[in-house]
Amino acid sequence: MQLGNAPLRLVIFAGLWIALALVEWRWPRHRQTRDLLRRWTSNFGMSLIDVVLLRLLLPWLTIDAALWATAHRFGALNLVGVPYWVRFTIAFVALDFTIYWQHRLMHRWHPLWRLHRVHHSDLALDASSGVRFHPGEILLSMGIKIGAVLLLGAPALAVLAFEIVLNGFSLFTHANLALPAGLERTLRWVFVTPDMHRIHHSIVRIEHDSNYGFHVSWWDRLFRSYTAQPAQPQRSMTLGLDSFRDPATQWLPALLIQPAKKG
Repeated sequence: MQLGNAPLRLVIFAGLWIALALVEWRWPRHRQTRDLLRRWTSNFGMSLIDVVLLRLLLPWLTIDAALWATAHRFGALNLVGVPYWVRFTIAFVALDFTIYWQHRLMHRWHPLWRLHRVHHSDLALDASSGVRFHPGEILLSMGIKIGAVLLLGAPALAVLAFEIVLNGFSLFTHANLALPAGLERTLRWVFVTPDMHRIHHSIVRIEHDSNYGFHVSWWDRLFRSYTAQPAQPQRSMTLGLDSFRDPATQWLPALLIQPAKKG
């Protein structure tokens, strides 16, 4: 049983990306001076490779793990007599907590940073940046999420909801979108906004080592990794990494071998 997982996520992803591409064009936040065709070719090409490798190399994805755990009453939440909505909520929050700390570890441990910096080496930022992750990072992240789902005994619907929200917010928070100032301030009390996450892609090390949250801002506030504003203005702040500014490093083949490079 797959709960319609892949088709549902694909429809939501495509619809959200098209909508964000339109609003990015109409209300851009950051001046884009980079080759859009090269960036989209590389970013979406990377995403396609990720999807294919996940299907080829992993016998399970998170939904499969959740269904197995439920069928075999495996994991902490399957051993306690609490209502379904409580198990759903705990699983959703625990998975988000796990991904927050995984993200922090990616920045702290150099072998993992070599994988994750492929994402950070994008010289501009838009919704397509939200799918620019090296296959090695995607496989590792999926393994961590599967382990968390099994240990929790997470309900399959909670896992599906989490994956949809995670993917959707990855597109939204990377969008080159100027939200009205009042709305941006209000949303940021709970959610990660494009302005908040853009700081995480700053070329300044202390700034890109902050704002790790994927869709809620409270982990960064709670664990003191929150940066409210960048040193440079949002509209003109420099994005990317010092070591990978040559346009030749931005093509898909170069991105795939980037973890082997120094920098």
